[in-house]
Amino acid sequence: MTNDTRMLAKAETLIEALPYFQRYAGRSFVVKYGGHAMGDPEAARDFAEDIVLLKAVGINPVVVHGGGPQIGAMLKKLGVESEFVDGLRVTDKETAAIAEMVLSGAINKELVGWITQAGGKAIGISGKDGRMVLAEKVSRTVKDPDSQIERIVDLGFVGEPSKVDTTILETASKAGMIPVIAPIATDSEGHTYNINADTMAGAVAAALGAARLFLLTDVSGVLDKDGKLLTDLTPADIARLREEGTISGGMIPKLQTCVEAVEAGCEAAVVLDGRVPHAMLLEFFTSRGAGTLVSV
Repeated sequence: MTNDTRMLAKAETLIEALPYFQRYAGRSFVVKYGGHAMGDPEAARDFAEDIVLLKAVGINPVVVHGGGPQIGAMLKKLGVESEFVDGLRVTDKETAAIAEMVLSGAINKELVGWITQAGGKAIGISGKDGRMVLAEKVSRTVKDPDSQIERIVDLGFVGEPSKVDTTILETASKAGMIPVIAPIATDSEGHTYNINADTMAGAVAAALGAARLFLLTDVSGVLDKDGKLLTDLTPADIARLREEGTISGGMIPKLQTCVEAVEAGCEAAVVLDGRVPHAMLLEFFTSRGAGTLVSV
């Protein structure tokens, strides 16, 4: 490929992206960043550059990050045992304090640093700041495999958002800053809860009426039974695929988050592979797409 051909290809890519720039200028994109890409400096650098680019073209990105593996590593280092129920870590007071230290401290500020290095103005916060997110305790039931009797499991200080106040996010975005949110919040009595990052991102996207919710994961999206990527789904499609057993395991709560977000005001949600360089930009700014889009 000659230099002129490469330059032409770049120009054509920009022209292809122009309608998207125009349509979504001033709108919010909520991006959940997690998975194994978080531990890869090159992937983190690419992600930060993508976020700064979104801000540069007039879109307001809001980042919500996870940190399960990092929390697990710290708990192991400190000799604290972990128990999981339906993918959620049972969190006692000691574990909650460690989770907050890892999420709001180490990971949040590292991600702020990456975005700053890429030329953006990032501000690290959690749901506790400005009482942005009010949490409520999560309860789960599990079925005994022998008796089939359901019992309630106390997950400790694991919560879910009951209310989101977008004031601090809108103020930061208008000031040219990029909010980076750790999934920690308090309830009405001031107790601190650890919140699943996907759930947090979905609640924030719904409250903002975001144009897009991106869930960056370690898979390419939702696959059919032949392993082919399903690029567009509705809530009804998802219910059918779940009944058929096409979607299962960890993909179920991710898609449930997408459905709840789009039914509560987010325009569309996308599940895509965060390990692919610039996957978010490929999904949004080109006609080809790179993941599974969920909309009503």
